[in-house]
Amino acid sequence: MLVDLFENRLALALIVVLGVPAVLVLYIVAVEALLTRVSRRVSAAVRPWLWLAPALGFLGVFLVYPTLATIYRSFQNRRGDAFSGLENYVWFFTRSDTLIALRNNVLWVLLLPLLVVALGLGIAVLVDRVRYEVVVKSVVFLPMAISFVAAGVIWRLMYDLNPNTGTLNAALDLVNGPRVAWLSTSPINNLMLILVGVWMFTGLAMVILSAGLKGISAELLEAARIDGANEREVFRFVILPLLAPTIAVVATTVIIFALKTFDIVYVMTNGNFETDVIANTMYKELFANGQQGRAAAVAVVLLLATVPVMILNVKRFKQQEEVR
Repeated sequence: MLVDLFENRLALALIVVLGVPAVLVLYIVAVEALLTRVSRRVSAAVRPWLWLAPALGFLGVFLVYPTLATIYRSFQNRRGDAFSGLENYVWFFTRSDTLIALRNNVLWVLLLPLLVVALGLGIAVLVDRVRYEVVVKSVVFLPMAISFVAAGVIWRLMYDLNPNTGTLNAALDLVNGPRVAWLSTSPINNLMLILVGVWMFTGLAMVILSAGLKGISAELLEAARIDGANEREVFRFVILPLLAPTIAVVATTVIIFALKTFDIVYVMTNGNFETDVIANTMYKELFANGQQGRAAAVAVVLLLATVPVMILNVKRFKQQEEVR
């Protein structure tokens, strides 16, 4: 049975790796052959859409259709055989546990980007053009090499109440401090979870902001210093305005992650002790409670929370393109 399963997976992998590109190549050849039979004006108008058709088809099947189906499902009952109107949404916005999850997501959205951008920018500025810059950046960026699940396991052990396992409580024991149940004491447990995300994302923010910092003309900074500006004024009035677009990119990326955070919370607390977030609520309603309608409603709420951030990001990108 294992041999058959392996052979089936191998066949599926060969189809994906070899079959899909072959089909796309045949599609392009067929399209070009058909376009040679029509006028140049018609082919010029039709060719872009025919080339985009496979990608649009994939987007429709794997993105648009699931989104519309989820929205449709959010208005149905648990069994999916009758419409329940706004009942699932009323449930979400009137339950204390779901409101706690919504509150925690707000905390993630506010604190995670602020801390990540501040630390990433601070490290990028402090280690810029020093001899050990590469070493520091490698160490700070290292957490990005592991998964969020692995990070959750690592930090769950570090937060353990037993000082023989928990690094933080072992440090408190050294100074005769009281042991703290970091993951079960509210509201400090939410902050400790957010710090795991900060540990993961600071390296990414540092690399991107450091690249933006190195793109600032050294002559411009020197001119500001010659005009009498001290280092604090150079940073505030020259570096920060020029880095604003890069900071916006980093902040947007982190905000989107904060909105849909799941792995860290699921691994470390599973939403217990008032640490639940929207994505984890959706997971529990779907797989633990079998409430597909409620899970779909939670997914739609999460989608609606993400859309404004994406719209702002697109507008900012268009403004940058207009300036260029």
